[in-house]
Amino acid sequence: MPRKVLVVEDDPALSDAIREGLSDEGIAADVVSNVRDAIDAVKTRKPDAVVLDLMLGNESGMDVLKSVRAGRDQTPILILSALGTTEHRVKGLNEGADDYLVKPFEMRELHARLVAITRRSRKIEGNVLTFGPLRLELTTRRAFRDGKELKLSPTEISLLELFIRHENKILTRKMLYHQLWDTNWESETNVIEVHINRLRSKVDKGFDKPLIHTLRGRGYVLSETVPAHQDLVEHEEETETT
Repeated sequence: MPRKVLVVEDDPALSDAIREGLSDEGIAADVVSNVRDAIDAVKTRKPDAVVLDLMLGNESGMDVLKSVRAGRDQTPILILSALGTTEHRVKGLNEGADDYLVKPFEMRELHARLVAITRRSRKIEGNVLTFGPLRLELTTRRAFRDGKELKLSPTEISLLELFIRHENKILTRKMLYHQLWDTNWESETNVIEVHINRLRSKVDKGFDKPLIHTLRGRGYVLSETVPAHQDLVEHEEETETT
């Protein structure tokens, strides 16, 4: 499910309604109302998906779509427009939109379509793992945050892969140790803390928002927000009950 969506809409009442509706589903929405701000926001805010209106005052949302795709950015884009003819739909999809929803619409359908296009985008990437601003290329073993390459050791790459594969779930020290070294758990060792601290210094240092969090007595979690304990589950407990 997408966690962060960019809404490009010049009708304040509608954009507020979309933002509120997405918030009810646990999705944060940023709103912009013109072409230039939309293009900049896709580059800098790295949304999981874009909801794009085609009629933005005297501007066309199609210019946003064309610019994003011309830059080879494959961020999922859903066009949300009152222009509902077959010609308009075909043009939008041919220009690179992932889906097209005609106004008026139901919020639950918009949510379902956003979930679907973000799910498809992850499958298409295949050998790339992403989480928020993080991108991990499994084939080349290279990691990036906001497009900036992170100089990670092989162990740090493996740690980051585990975190992304289990995003927003608590990973205990024991689980991390077993996954990385496949040996008996040594509860007194601080090797996990050392590697976590090194990884955190490279992933979070110099950026506005920390992504790797320590939950005292429980483990570690990769999250874009400061996690509340009651909102999380331990990975090991979850696997035992499935």
